Amino acid sequence: MELNSNQIQEIIPHRYPFLLVDKITDYKPGEYAKGIKCVTANEMHFMGHFPQLHVMPGVLIIEALEQVGAVAILSEEESKGKTAFFGGIKNARFRQKVVPGDVLTLECEIITRKGPLGIGKAVAKVGDKVAADAELTFAIG
Repeated sequence: MELNSNQIQEIIPHRYPFLLVDKITDYKPGEYAKGIKCVTANEMHFMGHFPQLHVMPGVLIIEALEQVGAVAILSEEESKGKTAFFGGIKNARFRQKVVPGDVLTLECEIITRKGPLGIGKAVAKVGDKVAADAELTFAIG
């Protein structure tokens, strides 16, 4: 199943300039989601990070991964209309720069659920190279 940007906004509350997922390419409610972010030089954060050498901030890559994970969790029938908040970030690693022109592939697999909390294993790639990975904790509220 795929979701376009309008359909993504029906599931998660993020909007411009903080919606960091352009398309969901596949997902299974409560289990996983995969998406893409097309990185362009027109994004606001490149005005200051860094004007002479555009590099997507690592925290925004993690946020994009969280948004993909939020789609996985919030697309479940019982979670519709709720918000998935960050509960924690564990073992985040940044392995390569992400720059304008890159297509960032985002994947988050929900590996643990306990009540309103969930943990996702998240990986961001450019092509076949890992750009960042982390374990993300979600709190549904």
